[in-house]
Amino acid sequence: MSETESAGHLAERISAGIVALGQRPGQHPIDRYISFLQLLSRWNQAYNLTAITDPEKLVTHHVLDSLSVLPYLHGNYCLDAGTGAGLPGIILALADPDKHWVLLDSTRKKTRFVNQAVMELKLTNVRTECARLEQYRPERLFTTIITRAFGRLSGFYACSKHLLVPEGVLLAMKGGEFAAEIEELQGLKEAPAVIRVHRLAVPGVEKDRCLVEMESSDC
Repeated sequence: MSETESAGHLAERISAGIVALGQRPGQHPIDRYISFLQLLSRWNQAYNLTAITDPEKLVTHHVLDSLSVLPYLHGNYCLDAGTGAGLPGIILALADPDKHWVLLDSTRKKTRFVNQAVMELKLTNVRTECARLEQYRPERLFTTIITRAFGRLSGFYACSKHLLVPEGVLLAMKGGEFAAEIEELQGLKEAPAVIRVHRLAVPGVEKDRCLVEMESSDC
């Protein structure tokens, strides 16, 4: 299969997945999602940015998984904490150019890749920061902070809540069993004022996917 044929196939898969998510393909820059996946695949050969190499799974586990949280974003100034290879931040920034993003990671090789992706995709609504979340001191607070790979909910909440504007939200993408993490979160001295768990149905992803939404007790 040529690269053009491969891109056409991926476009069909992404479009069908977007429909399954209840969104409209015509409102998405599908060609730019594919450009990102192609860049990620090239860099992954040398930098090991993602364990997923199959193009079909890159679509389901990276693009569609990221787009599944699009309806839950609050406001227009967002932080992707522990962005890794730019996920979900780059996909979400492509999906909604009106939202501005900071993509944060402490690993320099990952932020180098994200910088390259931002440049090649001409993303004017994204900038990167190489720092640990607990040490990050932004000039401006965020309306949404999301993570896909930070670790335990309590740690994410403790490191992030002071970076939110009043009425901002923390979003943690989770898979598998995390009831113990919710209990731990509720037991904190300054526990979140609100905790909501949203079940996500991501096309092509068999494992359970959830989004834990938290509002700070300081809000």
